[in-house]
Formats: sequence, structure tokens, C-alpha cells
Amino acid sequence: MARSFSSASGPSKASSNATNLAAAANDAERNLTFRQALKQYPMAILWSLLLSSAIIMEGFDTILLANLFAYEPFKQAFGVKISDSTYELTADWQSGLSNGVLMGEMIGLLAAGIIAERIGYRWTLIGALSLCMAFVFIVFFAKSTAQLLVGEISLGMPWGVFATLTTAYAVEVCPVPLRAYLTTYINACWVFGQLLASIILRLMVAQKEQLGRWGYRIPFGLQWFWPIPIALCVLMAPESPWWLVRAGRFRDARVSLKRLRTRPNDMDSETFEASIEGALDLMVQTNEREKEAQSGSSYRDCLRGVDRRRTEISCMCWVIQSLCGSTFMGYSTYFYEQAGLTASNAYTMSLVQFSLGLIGVALSWTLMSRFGRRTLYLSGQLAMLLLLLAIGTLACVPTNASKTSMSHTQSTSPTSAQAANPHAPAHDTVIVKWAIASLLLVFTLIYDTTVGPICYSLVSEIPSTRLRGKSIVLARICYNISGILTNVVTPRMLNPTAWGWGARAGFFYAGTAALGLAWCWFRLPEPKGRTFAELDELFKEGVPARGFKGRVVEVFEEGEIPQGGRGSRVS
Repeated sequence: MARSFSSASGPSKASSNATNLAAAANDAERNLTFRQALKQYPMAILWSLLLSSAIIMEGFDTILLANLFAYEPFKQAFGVKISDSTYELTADWQSGLSNGVLMGEMIGLLAAGIIAERIGYRWTLIGALSLCMAFVFIVFFAKSTAQLLVGEISLGMPWGVFATLTTAYAVEVCPVPLRAYLTTYINACWVFGQLLASIILRLMVAQKEQLGRWGYRIPFGLQWFWPIPIALCVLMAPESPWWLVRAGRFRDARVSLKRLRTRPNDMDSETFEASIEGALDLMVQTNEREKEAQSGSSYRDCLRGVDRRRTEISCMCWVIQSLCGSTFMGYSTYFYEQAGLTASNAYTMSLVQFSLGLIGVALSWTLMSRFGRRTLYLSGQLAMLLLLLAIGTLACVPTNASKTSMSHTQSTSPTSAQAANPHAPAHDTVIVKWAIASLLLVFTLIYDTTVGPICYSLVSEIPSTRLRGKSIVLARICYNISGILTNVVTPRMLNPTAWGWGARAGFFYAGTAALGLAWCWFRLPEPKGRTFAELDELFKEGVPARGFKGRVVEVFEEGEIPQGGRGSRVS
């Protein structure tokens, strides 16, 4: 039906009423407390949590693949024999397989940005889940590294869709007080997938003699479990009301808003309906303001005008996840082995590591409400920079073992301890190995308390609503490109058949972490507590990054309504 603002008293009065509703909705959302938001938006929370669970699959496989590099049956199947009669997957293939996933994700990301704007988030997700089920067959039955590479590239495509749409959906269905929690929950899903893969691999290691090659096929096959239940949840979920407004489907947007909200006991039906109407008016006016400020909603528009700065911030927030040294966590089991731990201890440490990751995400929910995004992002990077320097320094500490080797030509008389057990490792060597491993655990806790989860909140809050999906796509592509670069150098740093740096690679990532820290200090704003309309105004006014916090913003003036609002559209 046609919705018109015309009335007996003229369109200006109707326009003023619409603006007043939007302004009231903006104030109500900004002033909503966390406890009130929990009571009013339980269904929005539920649907966001269910759709975000798709990210579990991506976290599961990416960590599964990287940690299989240390799994003996996998190395025998896809690696080459090295001088000491053991098998090792070459650094080139380690990089190739890891980067294959990222290349596939970039294809999926670009496709998701276009397809989702045409058919909506829900149907795009369902299509990606269907492809995921089909592509698991390739990795499950792979008999060569080339076949495995094809499977990983193929699986990367639906994961690219998940990375974009789950983040965009989470931020668009919830109010300001819940945005940070539901977007950072996506990182919790990622960590849970990593933890699940680590648990399964630890079980496979314990039974590797009996399982043989099934020890890595079974984890691949478990990925068939996720798509069907998640697809059913997506099918029943409401579409993003912001996407429906952008599509001009105002009646459907109103229905979606009602499904996402619950009327409080102390609110009458008329007031509840007015709040729905106000929220819809706020969405329409925000959308119209952004249309006036930009000519379109294409990828090119992300790099024009005010949105260029917003895209830069989103992209750099995700790139910093690679620059800060998080690659060590992805190769954790392999890293622990190259640092000197046994295979069983290496897998156990990875299990502890990702358990700490989940604890870190929970801690971030508490800290964000007090300190905001910018403060935690900066402090987390500084702490990780210091830890990387400590890891690199410990790797350079001379040990009794190295001293004995260096002085072997000067003295051929072994000590009594060496004579008793010539194969026993030096005591201080063991201490250094476990110290390095322990520092990586602390690194994981700090990462998953700060940079890891908060990145998801920033990349989803900073872009404009019309360009959010495509901005997230570009940001994730930048992350993948940086991930490809780190996946090229990290295996070479750790692999004994290549550069063989081991834990000394901490120095390299300390340098890249310092670059990310410097950028954040000058360019990263604080979006905490801001509605999307307020963020639009702050960026439009060109407020410096360090000036966002505490800046007073007047979004709507009396009688103001942008041209092309709901009064001229069909709902």
C-alpha cells in the first residue's frame, strides 16, 4: 500500500511527525540500558546467535588444516621424507594450502556483497551452506596435495559468505547496547570452532596408530554435521530490517522489527507500536540521508567521499589482526613442535590455548562496557607487542645444550650427568621451551580479550548502513591478502626445511604489531554508544579519531526529513 505523509494539515506537519518519531527512536536506542535491551530484544539475540554459529565451521577447518601439518599420518600422506627419516609437508605446500582457503574466501566475499544486496542475507546464507556440504566431499576424499588444495579453495568460498553476512546481520538486528556483544560473539564462534578442532585432533593423536589416514579424514567429515541445522535456523529467521528498508520493502521491515522485539510488561500495545514505527522511520531517514551523501551503493562508492575514511578504518582493523602476530596461534601446534615440545604436548597446549581464547572473549564483554573499543584495541596491541619481543628474546637465549655443542671441539670429556644420560635435554633448554609456550598462551588470552573480538564490532559499526555489507567485504579481503602474506612467510620462519627461525619469528611480528599500533593511535575512532545516524554525522563533520568520544551530536532538527522518505515510497 502507498504510505503518504500528506494530511489535511499538509505534508510539512506529517514530515515533522515522522522526524519527531525518528528523533525519539534515536534517543530511545541511545539511552537504552543493557538490561532493558535484554528484555526487549530476546529474539534478536537468539537469531543473531544462531546465524553466527556458521562461523564455527570456518574456525574449525582453518585451525584443523594448520594443525594437521604436525600430524604424522597427514605428513606421511601429503609430505616428503626429509633427512632424518621423518616426513614433513614442505613450506611451499603449507603456504599454498593455507592461502588456498583465503583465495576461495575472497571469491565468496565479493560474490556475497553483490548477491546479498539482491536477494537478502537469508537466502545467500542458505545457498552458501548448500555449497559447503558439497565441497566437503573434495577434502574428505583427497589423495594428493593438489586435490586437497582444490577442496580448500572451494570451501573458502562459502566461508567468505559467512564472514560477511553473519557480521552484518548481527549488527543490524540489535540495538546499540547489544551491538558489541553480538558482533564479538562471532569471534567466540570462531574460537569455539578452533577449540573443537583441537579437541578432535588431540583424540586423533592418541589413536593415530589405529586410525592411520582416517585420523585426518574423520575431522574433515565432521564438517557435514553443521550446514543442515544452521540452514534450518536461517530459513526460520527474520530478514535484516535494514536490508528490507534499502530494498523499499517497508511493510516487511515492520514485520521483521516486530519479530525481533518483545513488548515489555510495563508497555501498552499502542506505545509498543509507536516504538516500532519510530524505529522504522529512523531506519528510513538514516538510509535517505546516506543516499543524499553518496551516489550509490557499489564497491566504488566505498572509496568515495566520507566513506573512504570509513572503509579505511574497517580494512585496517581487520588487517591488524594479521599484523599483531596472531598467525602464531593459527600454526600453534606446529609452532610448539618447532619450539621443542613433543607432539602430544604440542596438541595439549593448543587445546589449552583455545580454551583461554573463549575465556578472553567473555572477558572482552565485561571490559568493552567500561573502556570502549578504541582503548582495548590499543592496549591489547601494546601488550601483544611486548609479548612478541619476549618470545623472540627467549628464543635467542643460549642454553646448556647449545653451549655444550659449541664447546665440543674444546673438550671431549662429558660431564657425569651427560655420561649418565647423553640423550636427556638440558634443564634450562626445557625451561626456555615451556616459557615460550606459556607466553603464547598469554598472547592468546590477550588477543581474544582485545583485538580478536573487538575487530568484529568495529568493522560492522564503522561503515554506513548502505555500504556496510560491501565495506565488510573489502575489509575482509584486505585481511585475507595480509593473511596470504603471513601464510607465505610464517611457515618458512618455522619450517626446519626453510628459514628455520622458530620462535625468533616473534621479532618480525613485533615490528608489524608496532606499525598497527601507530595507525590505531591516530586513525581509530570510538563508536561506543553511538547510533548509526550519529556515526553518520560524526564522519560527515570530519571529527578526528580522538575526538569521537564525548562529542555531542544533534542528528535531527525540528521539521527535518530528507527527500525521498517513506512518504514517497510504496510499502
